[in-house]
Amino acid sequence: MHVSKIAKAYLQIHIAVILFGLTAILGKLIVLPEGPLVWHRMWIGSAGLILVPGVIIGIRSMPLKSVLRFAGIGAIVALHWLAFYGSIKLGDSASIALACFATTPFFTSFIEPLITKSKFKSEEIILGVFAIIGIYLIASVGKLYFWAIVVGLLAAVLAALFSSLNKRYIKDENVLSVSTLELAAGWLMIGLVLPLYPKFSFEQLFNFDSFAAIGPDGPTKVYTLFGLEIHSFWYLLVLGLLCTSLAFVLQLKALKQLNAFTTNLVINLEPVYGVLLAIWIFHENKSLNGQFYIGTALILLSVILHPWLAKKMDQNKLRTAENTGHTSRMNDKDS
Repeated sequence: MHVSKIAKAYLQIHIAVILFGLTAILGKLIVLPEGPLVWHRMWIGSAGLILVPGVIIGIRSMPLKSVLRFAGIGAIVALHWLAFYGSIKLGDSASIALACFATTPFFTSFIEPLITKSKFKSEEIILGVFAIIGIYLIASVGKLYFWAIVVGLLAAVLAALFSSLNKRYIKDENVLSVSTLELAAGWLMIGLVLPLYPKFSFEQLFNFDSFAAIGPDGPTKVYTLFGLEIHSFWYLLVLGLLCTSLAFVLQLKALKQLNAFTTNLVINLEPVYGVLLAIWIFHENKSLNGQFYIGTALILLSVILHPWLAKKMDQNKLRTAENTGHTSRMNDKDS
């Protein structure tokens, strides 16, 4: 394996994770409620993936049972994004939503064993204690963020659920085909749910300028990026094509060259990149105190330590098994 290929893979996975971290920033920049925002992201993201060769063929080759199963998972993905962007809108903070999202590994440590019928891992539960302490510190920041935190944690639970379901059922399926199917199914589900939203109007889906000026609850704050007032639809294109379609393809390409441990370690940096971007672009450090960042640091520490500790535990188990086998062979010889 050439060093150039490894370097390229590292560059690809870091670009993908930065793009993933940018989703929270765009969620705050886009002047739309979470429902229309997710509706646009899912159709744009699925349209971008359909252009990848072999995606449509992969979907056609799936049995109906698999199609329905992944469509259901796509509905959970849509609910996750509704909760994630809902958290951003409720707290008017990308940092709060990202800090809550970082607890996903903790919830996964309980949900994944139940779905995949595997053993609970003690190291994941231990690290989860750090996440709980971190969330407690963040929740103590102020009542302003209470519902943003509750909805953000719901987003983390849903993320743990759909990732665990994907891990159980994806097996030898075409990953890009499954992703396209899930995005398209989630888009259809959101389309059915949106008319039930309070104060929803179809104007919210397409007339961005009017909504930005008026909004469902009166005048809406319009965010600018580096002093520029950019139309929300362009942000949506970046969110759907770059932060969804391109980021996913880059992640898969990197996986072909890097091992799972390295890949997971970099992916776990997504909340870190997101919080740093929120500080840089929105200056959210001015509205959040030190207690928030201590809590966030504890959560991120548990996330970053997770793959390292898991690898160490696996190595210890393997070493114990080898020693047990060696002792057993020595006893057989003595007898």
